[in-house]
Formats: sequence, C-alpha cells, structure tokens
Amino acid sequence: MRKNLVGLGFSAIALAIISACGGGGGAGGSTDSAPQTRTLSVPVVLSDASSAEDWATIGAKVLALTLNKSDGTTVSVNLGTALPLAVNFVQLDQIGELFQNLQLTPGDVYTGSTLTLSGNPGDISLIVSADPGAGFPLAAGTVVPPSNIQIQGASGTTGSKTITVNTTFEKPFTVPSTAGSAINLDIDLSHPAFIVEHIPQAGGNPIWAVNFRNGPVKRKTVDDVTAQVLRHLYGAVTSVSTDNSSLTLDRQMPTMPVVTPETAVDTHLPVNVLADTVNKTLFYDLDAKKNSQIADFSSVSGALAAGKFVRVAARYQQNGTLVATRIWASSTFNNVWLSPEGHILHVNKASNQIVVADENGKPVTMAIDANTQFFFRAPANALADVTPIGSGTAFLQANNLARGFKVHAQVVDPLATPMVASTIDIETAAFQGAIGSVTNNGFIYTNTFNTAGDNYAQNMAFVDPTTANGKDSSGNAITGFKYWDFAYPTLVTSGASAITNFTTTTATPVSFGNKSFSAQGVSYALWGNKANTNGWAAPWVVMKPLQLPRATVSTAFASPANQFKIGIPSGNANVTVNVNTSSGSATLAYQVDKASGVVTLTQQDLTSANGLAALTSGLAAGAQVTVSGVPQTDGSIRAYVLTYYTGDQPK
Repeated sequence: MRKNLVGLGFSAIALAIISACGGGGGAGGSTDSAPQTRTLSVPVVLSDASSAEDWATIGAKVLALTLNKSDGTTVSVNLGTALPLAVNFVQLDQIGELFQNLQLTPGDVYTGSTLTLSGNPGDISLIVSADPGAGFPLAAGTVVPPSNIQIQGASGTTGSKTITVNTTFEKPFTVPSTAGSAINLDIDLSHPAFIVEHIPQAGGNPIWAVNFRNGPVKRKTVDDVTAQVLRHLYGAVTSVSTDNSSLTLDRQMPTMPVVTPETAVDTHLPVNVLADTVNKTLFYDLDAKKNSQIADFSSVSGALAAGKFVRVAARYQQNGTLVATRIWASSTFNNVWLSPEGHILHVNKASNQIVVADENGKPVTMAIDANTQFFFRAPANALADVTPIGSGTAFLQANNLARGFKVHAQVVDPLATPMVASTIDIETAAFQGAIGSVTNNGFIYTNTFNTAGDNYAQNMAFVDPTTANGKDSSGNAITGFKYWDFAYPTLVTSGASAITNFTTTTATPVSFGNKSFSAQGVSYALWGNKANTNGWAAPWVVMKPLQLPRATVSTAFASPANQFKIGIPSGNANVTVNVNTSSGSATLAYQVDKASGVVTLTQQDLTSANGLAALTSGLAAGAQVTVSGVPQTDGSIRAYVLTYYTGDQPK
C-alpha cells in the first residue's frame, strides 16, 4: 500500500505570532494614530493550510509554546487555563485560530520556538475522512485506535509523556519598531514523514507513525496581518463597552472529540471585538431568528447579555484591533456551534446540494436554495469581506464551488433533512492537481478523486499583472503572478518572466515509460480579480512535491553523483532521482525501521559522512523507497523527501 500524502502542506499548521499591524481593510471603530509605545501587541494565531483528502481529524493536545530569544531567554505564549488545548489541524486550512495577544519589545531578536504537545496514547487522534482517496487502507469515518498510532519522539513517564518540538528559524526574527511583521510556525501536514503508514506483511490494520519532529515544523513569513483569514472564533460575552462600540468575550473552544450537544471549553482568555462602523457588521440572533446590520452594539444589547454565546467572523485592522464582519449569537453554545464547518466533499449540481466533511469524518449534506448567500473571506478589503459574491443556485450551477474548498456555513434549521444553507463562508478556495495547458493567460488544474463526480479540470487565470502579491525574501513588493518550489519557499519566481519560466518548469513529466506523472501544484484562488471579475484567479502556484508510488531501487545510490534510479510496478522504465547533500537545502531522508511491532523513524543528516553512509546502505538495489519531489526539465525528479525501509518490510 502507499504511504499516504495527508494533504497540502506549503503552509500546513502555522502557529502564527502575528505583529498587530500591516495592511489596510477600511474602518472598523478605531483609529491608527495612537502614539508609539515600547512594546507591540502581537496576536497569537494557530493556522494550517491543509486540504486533507484522507483525514477528517488530525488532532493533538497543545501544552505550551515558547519563543526563544537570541540572548537565551524565552517568552511564553499564554494558551489559557484549559490545558491541554485540543486542536484539529485539518480544520485550520490557511486560516488562523486566534488565541492571545503578546507584548513584544522592538529590537528583540527571536531565533526559534519550542512547541510542547502531549504524547500519551490517545493524545494524537486520527479520523478518516468521509471519502478518502482510492487505495487508502481504512474505511471512511474510521477512528484509528490509539494502539495503532505510534507517536515518535515522546518522552517522560507513563501518563505524562510529552513531545518537544524545537524549531530554529532559518532567518532570525527581529521585532520591528512599527508593527506589521509575523512569526509563523508551519506544521506541514503533507510532509511525507509526518504520518507514515506501515502495513504488516501478514496483513491486518496499518500502524501509523506520527512524527512532529525533524521536518514538519518550520517558520513561514506572513507579509500582511490584515490579509490573515481568521477561523470563526467562539466566545462567551462578558461585557459591551459603555459607548457600544466594542464587545469583550471569554474565548471558548469546542469540546474535542465532539459531543452531542456540543459544549464549550473556557480558555479564560479575553478577546475584544469592534463593530464595523463603516461597512456594518452583519448580526444574526439565532434565538429570535432575526438578522440585522449594525454599526454598534446598542440595538442588539439584549442578545449580547453577559453569558450569551457568540460565533464571530472577524478581521484584523491595520492597528491590530479585531473588527467583526459577522456575529451569530445564542443563549446556548450548541446553537452557535451547530454550523457545518469543513472541506467540501461533493458538489451536486443535479440536486443543488453540497456535502461537507465534518471533523468526525461524517458527510453533512446541505441544500442550496434561492436565498443562500455566498461570502468569500477577504479581510484585507473590509467591504468585500461583508459583501456576498453570489447567491442562490445559480452560483453553484456556474461551477464556482469545488471539492477541497474550506467552508463554514449557517443553516436555516439544523433539524431539517437536508439542512438548507442560509450563508456559506468560503474561507479558502483551494485548487490543486496536475498542471497543464499553460498559456500567457492561465493554465488548467486537473484533479481526480475517489468519487469520479468530484473530478475537475479547472481553468485558472493568472491574476492581473498589477495585483499586489506580497513581498520577496528581500522585502520588495511583488505584483502579478508568482510561483515557488514547496521545498524552497524563499526562492520566489516573479516579475515579467514568471509566466514564461512557469511554462518551462511544468512542461516535462516524470515518466516511467507507460506511466507518467505531471508537475503538481496548488493555489488558493482569489475571487473577482481584474483577470477574472466574476470567477477565480490564481495569485500564485506552489510547486507541490510529487508523491510517487512506493518504488524499488533499480540502480543503487552512489556519490559524488548523488543519484539513484527507481522503478514502479506499473512502469516499464526507470527514473533518475537527484539527492541534494548541501547544507541548508539537503534532501530530507528518513529511515523507517520496524522491529517487534514497533515503527521508528530516524532522520539521516545527508550533510554528514555518517548520514550519507546510512543512505548509501539503505538505497541498495532492490530496496523499497518512497520519493517525494519536484519534476525537473530533464525528466528526473529532485528529491525533497526520501523514505526508505529497514527491518520488517511493509506490505
């Protein structure tokens, strides 16, 4: 069986410590003219960019997070009193889970971080999605027993085991004198060594080795905090300001695993949210079944009495304050929580329905009617963030929805069958797959799924050349389309030649003779760009590592060429694999050993003589290996990750 590629990972789980500033978005109840103080308010956000096909839940329990300063001291992030903090990484698809604001001193230098997770059996949870990919070894909705999950790197006494994940930043982070930067920790869910499947030769249930260390966690830059899409946050109202401009909440987290009815876990972390005085906040009173647009909280004070529960779609302002774009309120937590959230599994045009995968691995069907409103989260543009991009069945029929979109819906009646969606927030619009038919104007993503009706060949326009599109590694502004190799996120190709270079980069597949694999990419699309005013456009493409089937080494690895050849059962030709041994860009190599039922992952340092010797021994002719990498113009593949097997071989 194959080793599963969990999902997208160019930004996978990001613990973003985001400096509270940077980027516009319109007014929202405060000004940006406050005098400069000695410290900066820094929101702490947990986010991910996974488009997980096979998993509904990849859950972990977070115990602590600290930032490491260059002088050897640390700064702790307050995660609240409800520890360990249970998090389902799959739901955080390129969106942020807000926790707390830090105060950091300008000029301080941070060189790394330490993330501590609970590492006892049952602390890492895996639930299979409602429609996993073809060949996945477990049935839809399967809850993987703790006995079949082997947590790598856990230490401590029984019942108190922890996983310590130390990350050294590739480039130190210096707190600026004015806010507008970020520290972003990526826990890459699609990293080939993050979740490794090992099926016994004698058959039976697979063992899943889960590895947070030595690869999956890294830092990622955030250019503009106001463009950060936040996950809907839950809270219990503590007060409304005397001028009715702001709402103070105690941050609540849903109970995990989910219970029925769902209950809240109080973190005792206060969050302050402003009403949007210019574009208006959309307010939904779920108890009174009344909707309104508000510029302050005076008209809805009864629905926001202390102790009431709310769900808030919010955005950052330039000065780092939070502004509510939409608020749902009720006297019971279950009412505000009972709103389907997850990735779109199916789009059924014939019945005007969509199916969303919830975090229990169950499909949730929602009907689209004439009154359904669709929103696309665009926090950098305050007006766009509160304005529907479409409504009714016509939006669905125009192929504007696709499998893999991360959505959060509100339904008219949660007891109806099927439920009817009143609003759908498209939080991220992910398109991915094989790249083809590249022209000066765009390209086609071709993607196939276990359910054939979900397949798509999506025409993607390149964004207009004048579109602001972040910054390069030197801090220079980028306009127009850009792309980069997943393994080298700082080496961005942009500018006038970007499309020409992209065409060349994606032209040559990896060919095993009668079986070939085209270059793969992923984009999080924008709605309404000048290049496609009534549809989706690609601001960028991440060249996603191509996950080849488990292969057999046909020509052994040898240095100094640092190459070997592989073949696959369905092919009749071999492919050259290039291995990088240079410091800072070396291929990630993992030895997967199974002995006496225990699976152990060991990373080999290919910049060292010992690591290279271990790889040479492990990649002898006939050895099994899994290769993840990017196709090259000569038909070879540049390995990002190699996983080779010793001891008991997998089936």
